Amino acid sequence: MDTDTNESHFYGTEEERQLLQARVDRFDVSAWAKQHKTWGFGSPRRQPSRCAESAKLHNPYAGVGYAWQLTETLDQFLTRLPPATTDQSDETPWIFVCNPYVSREGKHEESGAFIKGNEDEAPAEKDSQLRFVVQGAMERLDLLADLKRKVESSGKSTAFVNRELLQEKKQAVSDVLALAHAGKVRSGKWMLFCPPSEVNEVWRVVAKATAQNELGIAAKVAPRPQFDDNRKDRLICVYTTDFQDKSDVGRVLQQLKTLKLAESNQRSIYYKPDIFTYIGLAHGNPWGLAASIYNSQVFTRQNSNGN
Repeated sequence: MDTDTNESHFYGTEEERQLLQARVDRFDVSAWAKQHKTWGFGSPRRQPSRCAESAKLHNPYAGVGYAWQLTETLDQFLTRLPPATTDQSDETPWIFVCNPYVSREGKHEESGAFIKGNEDEAPAEKDSQLRFVVQGAMERLDLLADLKRKVESSGKSTAFVNRELLQEKKQAVSDVLALAHAGKVRSGKWMLFCPPSEVNEVWRVVAKATAQNELGIAAKVAPRPQFDDNRKDRLICVYTTDFQDKSDVGRVLQQLKTLKLAESNQRSIYYKPDIFTYIGLAHGNPWGLAASIYNSQVFTRQNSNGN
């Protein structure tokens, strides 16, 4: 007998199925936000990437010891905090550089500063609603986890289970990203990995390009870990303003290639929205979701074809 014949009951009893379906139907991004009165909806206006009207420079990390200060030159900053030999600690979790031509919220002004580690991602956008975005995203992932358990214990064929979960996962990711975008948690990053022996030079290129408004809104590099392993690559993140803005995401990727940091003949690099970091969505996560949304080689190929 085909185990997929009675598909309408694969979540369990009819009552259980109806309850789960109702929960999925109720999770509407706009309705959730309005219920929690967190923000107004509409098409958010993009901020200009460069403050052409003013010569004023901005540093959301002013006064933060592990970040570049506008009172020092880039060379002084790179000498003060070389990632190859700067030890990682609570006082120096990362090493940051900002794009001074982009205005962002100061580190101590961020609405989401209550979240431990929030200071380690891109500087916040004005009126960001990180607290409520994280709350809504976690509710959506809890729903996905419930559905995943039901589907996997349904007794249906592997092919059927995989098919159903694929659709559920796609919808969950779409909802999480929609919440993040509406709540102005829109930043994300291209992630570069390099050997410890090369990290100073690669970081120098990234830091200078960021400070000169050639890349994104900010960049960071991992300091030397407490238990140094010379075989483990160091992470460098290059942040962009909006993960949905494929034009800008692609521009930064192309510049990384021009700088020979992401050449097409090398391994792919990946782009991860910051909301994924805030909700703990990493490789091997319990929801079985991809930890990134763009792959450099696929991204380039798709956009060159006009997709």
